[in-house]
Amino acid sequence: MLGTAESCTGGGVAHACTELAGSSQWFAGGVVTYSNALKQKLLGVPLATLEKEGAVSELTAIAMARGALPLLNVDYALAITGIAGPGGGSPQKPVGTVCFAWSGSDSLQYSECCLFTGDRREIREQSVIHALSKLNEIL
Repeated sequence: MLGTAESCTGGGVAHACTELAGSSQWFAGGVVTYSNALKQKLLGVPLATLEKEGAVSELTAIAMARGALPLLNVDYALAITGIAGPGGGSPQKPVGTVCFAWSGSDSLQYSECCLFTGDRREIREQSVIHALSKLNEIL
């Protein structure tokens, strides 16, 4: 079973999964943790990680995915956190920076950050496509 922990995509991956007939056989559900407080409370993202690395970082994405496994009682979880814009970027983390993590109860662990271009909608769409494409590749 798959679960999601999403921030900047606002449930876009969960939406894409549930668009498919029969997805209840492999998709359990997801959480949207847009705020740092919910990332901590629901997913167990350490405050130290958020303070040191920021909400948009590989370490935060990893913590989100790992936290989603027991929360959602799933075999695999994917997490997304990023800056979709139009504001919120910085020289170190420009708009379009999106970090991903894929975790499994079988010790599967993969993470990466990408830089997407376009407007807010396009960045979010690219993030959803990337998350699911990479999940398919990993599995």
